Amino acid sequence: MPSNLAFFAVHADDLPRARRFYENVFGWRFEPWGPPGFFLIATGDKQDPGVQGGLQKRHEVVPGQRMTSYECTISVADIDAAAAAVAANGGKIIMPKCEIPTVGWLIKFQDPEGNIVCAKQPAVGHA
Repeated sequence: MPSNLAFFAVHADDLPRARRFYENVFGWRFEPWGPPGFFLIATGDKQDPGVQGGLQKRHEVVPGQRMTSYECTISVADIDAAAAAVAANGGKIIMPKCEIPTVGWLIKFQDPEGNIVCAKQPAVGHA
């Protein structure tokens, strides 16, 4: 079995702000599920379902340590457009676009909740 990303969680102090950010930047859809303040995230569609995630209120997974990040890589068609959308929606680029040969173009950014995220435009012929 491949070791693909199967689920991810975004921890947020301000759930509506985090939701708006990911809706506006990546077009993700959110559905309330389970306890109050928890949303399932759909990153794709029926043809290309992507990876399911969750948006939840920030909490301490380790007592005394706030959960301040998750790291995953989000595939995008246009890295420059993604970087512009990040900045336009309250995010901050923390590593400008760089090329990883045979992999593609990568940026790292901080979302409005302080989470560190990567976005990658795959190299031609790669996913």
